[in-house]
Amino acid sequence: MHFLLSYELADDYLQRRELFRADHLGLAWQYVERGELVLGGAVGEPIESAMLLFTSESPAAAEAFAKADPYVLNGIVKKWTVRKWHTVVGETASNPLR
Repeated sequence: MHFLLSYELADDYLQRRELFRADHLGLAWQYVERGELVLGGAVGEPIESAMLLFTSESPAAAEAFAKADPYVLNGIVKKWTVRKWHTVVGETASNPLR
């Protein structure tokens, strides 16, 4: 199954993210190495939000990531949500349909 972790960013996100970026990326790569995080990054030009794609049997991995993320803990993420993504197309789709 796939889950999308969406971040609503604080107005000063770009100014403050460098303070926490190394720790944020370190955490993200830990989840990649465990096979739980597939992709992640900022969205838009200029940046307006961020999204991370998780693969797991439940939303627990995505929720745990957000709760431990230095961006969240230090207030440069104002709000986060985890939603199940019903993937149907692609090599790693949870429910492939043709």
